[in-house]
Amino acid sequence: MRKYLVTGGAGFIGSSVIRELLKDKSNNIVMLDAITYSGRRENFSDLTDNSSFTFIEGNICDDQFCHQLILDTKPDGIINIAAETHVDRSIDSPDVFIQTNILGTQNLLKIALEHWQTLTSGQQEKFRFVQVSTDEVYGSIDIGEVDEGSSFRPNSPYAASKASADLIVRSYNRTYGLPTIVTQGSNTYGPRQFPEKLVPLIILRALSGLSLPIYGDGKNVREWLHVDDHARGIYLALLNGLPGHHYNLGSTNRITNTEMVILLIEALKPFIEEKNKDQLINSIEYVPDRPGHDLRYSMNSIKSRQELGWRVSRGLNDGLLSTVEWYLENKDWWKPITDNNYSLTRLGSMEG
Repeated sequence: MRKYLVTGGAGFIGSSVIRELLKDKSNNIVMLDAITYSGRRENFSDLTDNSSFTFIEGNICDDQFCHQLILDTKPDGIINIAAETHVDRSIDSPDVFIQTNILGTQNLLKIALEHWQTLTSGQQEKFRFVQVSTDEVYGSIDIGEVDEGSSFRPNSPYAASKASADLIVRSYNRTYGLPTIVTQGSNTYGPRQFPEKLVPLIILRALSGLSLPIYGDGKNVREWLHVDDHARGIYLALLNGLPGHHYNLGSTNRITNTEMVILLIEALKPFIEEKNKDQLINSIEYVPDRPGHDLRYSMNSIKSRQELGWRVSRGLNDGLLSTVEWYLENKDWWKPITDNNYSLTRLGSMEG
């Protein structure tokens, strides 16, 4: 039996990683989450009866709390997914991104190192600290692809906070020998994603008969990855990744934001009344762009396929259709969000 501490497990990606880990009956999972607006108890309510799963509410920035937690649980590995992740919110409120994403990660690393230094040599060799990050640290890619050796060129406060944390993680490996691994994931979609992000935002606005907002001219290119594939890549990095290494997790499904919205419209059509189907495409509304909006993301993920044995299993059309179906079948998950003064708007335009 191996015990893993997963931070941020109540979030969109985190709850999927928990489910991936629990597929292996030899894993015992301790989940730490602060339960913020997007990290919700509803994301893991189906797991609470699992004897291999323990939820603990707390914040990675709380030094004494995290120190006692790791002292008590003695994990064989840590997966740090706890983070503020929405670019728009980072534009309006960068302070919380610096606090959680940088200082919170540093706090975890410090305590993880203290724990690791108490282990036997055999336990130290097996221990891993996995930092879950983003392709946005590479910045906008004019042509071609970035690989794990490419420079970080973040352009938003969110991306800069994640890049900073990733470099601190790297330093703990190079300076202290802590066996760290960093994953860089591309834009992720799927069930349980808070509707500030493009895919659930468009789905829920379309179902509500609202306009479908797209930033700028809609030509920004993103690489879309289903959350199940992302979660499996993170787990494989934990199992097979080499300490001190970064692993890109990209799908090669690269399309413009306008193309993504059109694909979502097509996925929604079977579930929309006939008289409203033609209105969907006319509901697209191009809104003022956000500052520092990266034009294009494109990652080379050959290293992850070769070293981790990772493969993308979900095609984009199939993944979007199943995502639409999930939101249609789980109104009890998202209705409390929209009923609680969340207006399904885009943030971060800084107008005026």
